[in-house]
Amino acid sequence: MLVAGAGSYGWMQWQARLERERAQASDAGQRLDALDGRIDAIRRDQRAQVQRLQQADATNRVLRDELLGIGQRAALLEDSVSKLADPDRHGAQALRLDETELLLSLGQQRLLIAGDLDGARRAYALAGHVLDGVDDPAYLSLRQTLQQESAGLEALRAEPRVQAMAELDALAQTAMVAPTDTTAQTEPEAPWWRRAFATLIDVRPSDRAVAVQASDRVAAMAGLQLEISLARAAAERRDQAGFRAALLRAEGWLARLWPESPSLQQQREQMRALAQRPLSLTLPTLGSTLQQLRQLRAAD
Repeated sequence: MLVAGAGSYGWMQWQARLERERAQASDAGQRLDALDGRIDAIRRDQRAQVQRLQQADATNRVLRDELLGIGQRAALLEDSVSKLADPDRHGAQALRLDETELLLSLGQQRLLIAGDLDGARRAYALAGHVLDGVDDPAYLSLRQTLQQESAGLEALRAEPRVQAMAELDALAQTAMVAPTDTTAQTEPEAPWWRRAFATLIDVRPSDRAVAVQASDRVAAMAGLQLEISLARAAAERRDQAGFRAALLRAEGWLARLWPESPSLQQQREQMRALAQRPLSLTLPTLGSTLQQLRQLRAAD
């Protein structure tokens, strides 16, 4: 009986110890889970902190660049204020130099873009009159440069593009008046049968290039007009290659409208000479005064 009670008591103690171990193991597992959760939360917080640091670094770089830009603008403003406060800098002189630069730039653009040679000459003459009012000896060499460039403009007879277009129009008026009767005339020395049947039978070579039918001549005339229009458009945009190609094609249409004659040969020679004409100005000194003026003003 005593042995059975002792055994029962020992079994109960063993069960209680097992329950405590199970409870401790469960508690340890819960603590491990909680610890893993805290570690995950710390990692998430760490990643968020890293992202905030990166954003803050990028913001600092932007602010630093803006601060450098503000510093540069402040330096430029300080330089401008110091120049305006300089007693040697005269407001009237600065205004005259601005007007001179504007006139020189306007004259150069009128010549290069619009081909207005007279307008460019007037602009340079006005710039010379304005520059005469500047009494600073530093701009003495600028007056000499302006005189040389103005003399170069006066030496030009006409703007090449305008002259080429005028010659093209004159040549087009002559080429458009093509002879309407291209039949071969009967020579007085021809045989009697040829003279007798000349009004009934017209013998022509099969390889003749001149168009005879009315529809063919209308098409040839339209092609000639088209090529002359293309040549005029190429001259407008100073396209030397396109200008020559259009005149070469127009020469081919001339052979369809005109029979072989001294007039046709003369028109061909005129057209070939016109194709070799330059369409742009060749004035090495153009823009030298404007460039020198800007360099002098930048050095002040």
